[in-house]
Amino acid sequence: MEGEGGSAIFIDINSHSRAMAQTTIEGIVEAALFSAGGAVTSKEIAEATGLTSQQVSKAIKKLIKEHEEKSAIEIVKVGTGYLMRVKPDYAKKIMRLAPTELSKAAIKTAALIAYYQPIAQSNLKNMVGSAAYRHIRELEELGLIKIKPKGNTKSLSTTKHFLEYFGIDAKNQDEMKQWLKGKI
Repeated sequence: MEGEGGSAIFIDINSHSRAMAQTTIEGIVEAALFSAGGAVTSKEIAEATGLTSQQVSKAIKKLIKEHEEKSAIEIVKVGTGYLMRVKPDYAKKIMRLAPTELSKAAIKTAALIAYYQPIAQSNLKNMVGSAAYRHIRELEELGLIKIKPKGNTKSLSTTKHFLEYFGIDAKNQDEMKQWLKGKI
């Protein structure tokens, strides 16, 4: 290959191929995290992409470090999976651009459900007022809560999707309460 002025340009194909292969693996893993729309495990990424679990784990570690250093996006561990999201400092600044699926009042209702779960719908109504019914319907439609009949009322609790949606890394009720206390 000739460059400007007729000088030859040589490319080390082996080193270029190795660098390209690693970049491609990281790119595939990053694309999987971005497109997943929620937390996804290393195993799920490996199964979906045909990569090995070792390749996925290595790529996730590198991506976490890269995003920590120079990006407004972060990759966080949520339960057993990983989630790609906007860093909280940036999220506050771009909030108007992001579609709001839940009102602040519905988010407050969701936090009460998460904190007191399982909570009777009648008790939640006493805390929030009659708007609780509308919020419960919204939260259930988004798959953030589950509703079980319990006598004359209904029992409300959060789903795994709730944790992913809000980016909460909690494995049990006590961890959920601690996380919520830290945000209030």
